[in-house]
Amino acid sequence: MTQLATALSPVSATKPRNAGVIISALCFCGIVVALMQTLIVPLIPQLPTLLNTSASNASWAITATLLAGAVVTPVSGRLGDMLGKRRMLLISMLSLIIGSLICALSASFPLVLTGRVLQGAAMGAIPLGISILRDELPPERVGSAMAIVSATLGVGGAIGLPLAAVIAQGGSWQLLFWISAALGLLSALAVIAVVPESPVHTKARFDFIGALGLSLGLVALLLAVSKGNDWGWESATTLGMFAAAAVILVAWGFIELRTEAPLVDLRVSARRQVLFTNLASVMVGFAMYGMSLTLPQLLMSPKATGYGLGLDMVHAGLTLAPGGIIMMLLSPVSARISARRGPRITLMIGAFVIAAGYCFALLLSGGVWQIMVAAMIISAGIGLAYASMPALIMGAVPVGETASANGLNTLMRSVGTSTSAAVMSVVLASMTVSQGSASLPSHAAFQLTFVIGIAAAVLAVVLTAFIPRHTRFIPRHTY
Repeated sequence: MTQLATALSPVSATKPRNAGVIISALCFCGIVVALMQTLIVPLIPQLPTLLNTSASNASWAITATLLAGAVVTPVSGRLGDMLGKRRMLLISMLSLIIGSLICALSASFPLVLTGRVLQGAAMGAIPLGISILRDELPPERVGSAMAIVSATLGVGGAIGLPLAAVIAQGGSWQLLFWISAALGLLSALAVIAVVPESPVHTKARFDFIGALGLSLGLVALLLAVSKGNDWGWESATTLGMFAAAAVILVAWGFIELRTEAPLVDLRVSARRQVLFTNLASVMVGFAMYGMSLTLPQLLMSPKATGYGLGLDMVHAGLTLAPGGIIMMLLSPVSARISARRGPRITLMIGAFVIAAGYCFALLLSGGVWQIMVAAMIISAGIGLAYASMPALIMGAVPVGETASANGLNTLMRSVGTSTSAAVMSVVLASMTVSQGSASLPSHAAFQLTFVIGIAAAVLAVVLTAFIPRHTRFIPRHTY
């Protein structure tokens, strides 16, 4: 058992009394970075006017952030393995600060878009933080710490919506970016003050061809997925993007298998434990974003529709905010389950809970309290699932590939969220009812999104079942 713990925490240079402040600093970084995903959601209706551009262009302020995060995360993870995880973490936070300042100081669409790209590029901070924990903490603290930091990806997105809505409603929209810059600065200072540089480094030449190929393939794929509804799913642009993604990614895989020090070790990624964890991550990410996209719209639909609850953005966000707290509170529970039963069981339980939450929403969605309960159940499942993934990944990869492997897992969650945004948007846009001059998603559309959420969670359970039963896991921790 001790050997297994050592495998997941090979370097215990940090004294136990310092572990708490390191975990707190990395959690804070994770929450701040994840906040960027939902930071401007309350501004979406106003963005065309604020930035003097079209609604289609304004939507890129969100799409660009997701794309940048997906592309940069595996690259920053590999560079972290090679050059130092703390160094790359600080670079990530610097990117967030600069991006926030650009947005805060300008009202030009190109500049705001540039700032949002830089904010998205900081997303690699979460897998970097998880990898630092493996390298620095004593073995008995690694499991619970990884679970908590991993959950920040969901927590930040969950609490970002109500916070952004309150700030945007009560002050200037640039205030959102001034606050995000300040939070980024605090995060960077916390890392400088308490997080040591990892002694674990991989000596290899950086795979520039692999980074370029993966970036181009991901951009083509995620552009097609995220913008297909706007461009038309049968348009030449969308189909061309899908075809380009397929060709580029196949060629990239062929090259990576023949590269001495690849950006992503596909042979390691093809191991059952890693492969099916990543595939399950896609489904969990899909379910998470599905909740974030559909439940606010249901809460804000007019009561005159007969199924809407008539809340404004602030109150809708506050209704869903407890879900973020649930995610964080359940992280230590996830670590305990993983210690006793293995992270595979934890991931499976999390997926079951997500399915149960969507079932609750399918059957009971006529009151604000019912939506709140459904969101809390789904969030609980996401918290359990997200917190178990790093243990599964790091129990199957070499120490020198910790950050890049976690980065790939985070990328898979991003693929899930992007796909969810496309699928759920198509459903809600294609099944509508008229309310005055407005066209709103119908009750049947919301019901169908809940069924799709159930299907995604069940598929996550099935994929998790293919993970080997006897996986390496972390022994019982102290709390």
